[in-house]
Amino acid sequence: MALSPRLELRQSQTLVMTPQLQQAIKLLQLNNLDLSAYVETQLLENPLLERAGEERREDGDSPPEAAAETAETGAVEALAGEGVPSAEASEALDAPYEALYDGDDGPDRATGLEFSSFAAGGGEAFNLENVAGGEKTLREHLAEQLSATLMSPGERLIAGALIDMVDEAGYLREDPDELAARLGCSRQDIDIVLDVLRGFEPTGVFAASLGECLARQLAERDRLDPMMATFLDHLDLLTQGRHEELMRICGADAEDFAGMMEELRRLDPKPGLAFGGGAAAPVVPDVFVSRGPDGGWRVELNSETLPRVLVNTRYYAEIGRNARDKKEKNFVTDCFNAANWLVKSLDQRANTILKVAAEIVRLQDAFLNEGIQHLRPLNLKTVAEEISMHESTVSRVTANKYMATPRGVFEMKYFFTSAIASADGNEAHSAEAVRHRIKALIDAEDPKKILSDDKIAEILRKEDIDIARRTVAKYREAMNIPSSVQRRRLKRMRTG
Repeated sequence: MALSPRLELRQSQTLVMTPQLQQAIKLLQLNNLDLSAYVETQLLENPLLERAGEERREDGDSPPEAAAETAETGAVEALAGEGVPSAEASEALDAPYEALYDGDDGPDRATGLEFSSFAAGGGEAFNLENVAGGEKTLREHLAEQLSATLMSPGERLIAGALIDMVDEAGYLREDPDELAARLGCSRQDIDIVLDVLRGFEPTGVFAASLGECLARQLAERDRLDPMMATFLDHLDLLTQGRHEELMRICGADAEDFAGMMEELRRLDPKPGLAFGGGAAAPVVPDVFVSRGPDGGWRVELNSETLPRVLVNTRYYAEIGRNARDKKEKNFVTDCFNAANWLVKSLDQRANTILKVAAEIVRLQDAFLNEGIQHLRPLNLKTVAEEISMHESTVSRVTANKYMATPRGVFEMKYFFTSAIASADGNEAHSAEAVRHRIKALIDAEDPKKILSDDKIAEILRKEDIDIARRTVAKYREAMNIPSSVQRRRLKRMRTG
């Protein structure tokens, strides 16, 4: 068979993503800290970008007046279920590039504002050592241990809230009863999660007092005898210098007292300070949810986390007139187009986040009113269809974004839970709500009539929850609840 060259014409469709469209997509998935770092880089690299409120002065000239085009992305507010302003910008990510860039002078060349340079900050090339070598904060250390701990989604929500409330020394000062009221869970739920968290490193974290912190460290060393426990219960006498009274209460002589003091000096009264970054930085919410005057939910963006930038059109016109050659003119044009695109992308990002958040609040109204056990089953597709966006857009919006509600601060991803079918075809149940119900049944069971997994599944089916025995067992094990045989043995030991 002879080989010979020939020409063929083929037609195909491909999506070509311009640098500007890639920038808009990547900005959408950044959290507020990474977004601020990126905008700072662009302010350094692009001479036409300025922070809102700043004024440029060149060679003693008076500051530009209203000629600069302001593109401030301030806080935008909406009532859940009543629509979101600037919906046109919110839908931009689902449109092609030509529909996004409304001008005939759109850039055909690379702008020079490459996204990959922002990660290390200061316009430097990305360096893995710069990232890996940073000091780990106490919150990061605790969050890493939480990720490796077997917990239900509801318990993880509680654990995340507790981690955020630990102070720089490692102590938990918040009243558990108040936290339980905010989260819509029981005090017992808080205590169960705290029992797990108090086993984290460093030993002594989540203690409510100095005595408790030191006691946990001594218990780990097997040095917490009754005399030392009494000593720790009366630390206030030590601080007041009432040593003889303290020795009398403990039943210790001078030698015992000196030995206990020496033992305490080997402990760390502030275990959290061993980590970098000072105080464990709290999560900064991207969205605030509060009650509106009409009883509905008010959703607004956190204006403090939104970069405010503008494009100086007067300076652009000035340096454009004075450009000496084509290369300089192209550079100025690229900077101007890139600055305009960044401003549009920031505004689009803010409105898209608001639109998604408002829909989540509308769909999870029962959770906000009643608590964690009333989370609805929800997936990305449901939200995407309701707001006419693509699932990938909703996924980017909810990644690393946090929502402050009257029940606490939650990552947006936590509002998406799997569904358990209804026995009679009615609305499905949230997996998290089903786990909460299983736990409630086990907590309330009669010690003489321990519920088996089959019995729990039967009770749930009577409550219109179509669930199999193996699913009950899986949820029970995920919540670290012993089997019926083990629970029967444990409860007999406690009562006998």
